[in-house]
Amino acid sequence: MRQIRKVRHSGLSQYFNMLGKDFQKHKVVYFLGLFGISYYIIFSYIPMYGVTIAFKNYSPVKGILGSEWIGFQNFVDFFQSFYFWRLLRNTLIISIYELLIAFPAPIILALLLNEVRHTFFKRLTQTITYLPHFVSIVVISGMIVDFSRKAGLFNIILSWFGVEAQNLLLDPSLFRTIFVGSGIWQGIGWGSIIYLAALSAIDTQLYDAATVDGANRWKQMLHVTLPGIMPTIVILLILRIGGIMDVGFEKVILLYNPQTYETADVISSFVYRRGLLEANYSYSTAVSLFNSVINFILLILANRISRKINDTSLW
Repeated sequence: MRQIRKVRHSGLSQYFNMLGKDFQKHKVVYFLGLFGISYYIIFSYIPMYGVTIAFKNYSPVKGILGSEWIGFQNFVDFFQSFYFWRLLRNTLIISIYELLIAFPAPIILALLLNEVRHTFFKRLTQTITYLPHFVSIVVISGMIVDFSRKAGLFNIILSWFGVEAQNLLLDPSLFRTIFVGSGIWQGIGWGSIIYLAALSAIDTQLYDAATVDGANRWKQMLHVTLPGIMPTIVILLILRIGGIMDVGFEKVILLYNPQTYETADVISSFVYRRGLLEANYSYSTAVSLFNSVINFILLILANRISRKINDTSLW
């Protein structure tokens, strides 16, 4: 036991000596890194103490420490509430739509742009598809609301096909289509940037070898391009699965209304209403914590499955 302790002590001593030497050598780098570390400590880790109000009957007058401890009662109330299954269903359906439709869209655009040889057309297309990303979500939502009115752009286009005009955002069955479709329009160009960067890193000799073997452009894309960017796709897919329960409440609350709650109300919008509008802080924190725990579990599972299947993972 003494020998094991000596080995451990000597190992720790060597580690701290190496760390001290590296610190002396790269003082400026460590100093710059201090700002980033401080930011996450102050704004991410210290506020995590507030999660404890999910297990309390929190009162702003009594404070976090003085509020009554009620354990898992807020979670039980949420699981037994009328809204639980509706919120879970809407959140999962919208997230799965985005995963199946919105996630591949930037990949397809990047592959298409990679095949374009006309430089001016390629740059013009990139610029046009990037622009919506830089528009505020409030402005985007306002445009969608205007376009969805009876006299709006969407109804004008639909009238060409004989569809009767209506306020589209008042139809619960259309909310998810409008939400996901507008998200694709806003994010497809910006999302394709990382895939275009991955495409530029593929060795051109692989394409030359494929050409010599008689592969046309389609087969080159299947056997050279896609395998070349697959690690990037897998990493982003893992991150997306890890956030599958996160449907941004900003856009939801700007587009939905009481008539579309049945298909539009998601966990994040419910937390916003209960927490900020109704000041039920403990209950809304419990719901948000449940959401975060599910996301964390999904991230761990997706990472583990990916590591076993193709040896690509976040860690």
